[in-house]
Amino acid sequence: MATTPYSVCVYCGSRFGERPAYRLAAEELGQALAEAGWRLVYGAGDVGLMGAVANATQAAGGTTLGVIPTHLLDREVGKRDLTQFVATETMHERKKVMYVNADAIVVLPGGAGSLDEFFEVLTWRQLGLHDKPIVLVNTDGYWDPLVGLIDHVVAEGFADASVRAFVTVAGSVQETMSLLRDAAAGQSDAAE
Repeated sequence: MATTPYSVCVYCGSRFGERPAYRLAAEELGQALAEAGWRLVYGAGDVGLMGAVANATQAAGGTTLGVIPTHLLDREVGKRDLTQFVATETMHERKKVMYVNADAIVVLPGGAGSLDEFFEVLTWRQLGLHDKPIVLVNTDGYWDPLVGLIDHVVAEGFADASVRAFVTVAGSVQETMSLLRDAAAGQSDAAE
């Protein structure tokens, strides 16, 4: 029986953003996931950073699982040439399928949708529903305001300091991959 490779759920923008570094990070991450032999789990779009990370994964021979709600098939240009392509009825279903099929969560630059996905998995971690690593790829300091907000929430007494500890901030894709390798090795050791 075939086993599923270590799977990394990537949340990111359906746009490229203002800085070329964002797209480069998405492409670098996609290639790195494929080279590690890991599966990309993402939102199945073929636009913006979503398309960049998926295309880079595929170009490097990687495995992909894309999940998209039917109402976004046209808007996000549903990428049907993935290893696995799942169309869901709702956004909630999309997020659940992505989460369930992932061993780790990585967040590249993105907008409201990426923030929604990030805060949902962070909240679930805070509630003890999972212990998957959550890594923010802080390309060109993109996530600095978000990290500051989380620190502010903790400082103002609306969350324990553990919430901040549930999020790892990586300055580069290389650092992200190093963190994920450590997490994958830890999961392997725990399974034995």
